[in-house]
Amino acid sequence: MTKGIVVQFRRGRKTVKERHFLLNFGAEDRTGAEKLVGKDVVWTSPAGKKIRGKIAGAHGSKGLVRAIFEKGLPGQAVTTEVEILDSGKEEKKNAKDKKEKKPVKRGKK
Repeated sequence: MTKGIVVQFRRGRKTVKERHFLLNFGAEDRTGAEKLVGKDVVWTSPAGKKIRGKIAGAHGSKGLVRAIFEKGLPGQAVTTEVEILDSGKEEKKNAKDKKEKKPVKRGKK
């Protein structure tokens, strides 16, 4: 898994978007950051709770990316680590396979 740092909330002059964060994964420029778009990320709290998100796009020209999380991260998440899930699609597929149930046969033969 690739690790990065939560840089800041995505914000304007007078507004803060609580679910949107700027992340730094060490990309050199915008083209390097655009390669990460669409990947799943996860932030783990000190208590072990995981909050998932998805990289939505590049931010600026210095290699930062925008990520949208399913729930807002706490303010203490700024300057902490976040990880890219390499097998996000595989995990979702495996979870779907586990949920599938075989049909129950009822009645007499």
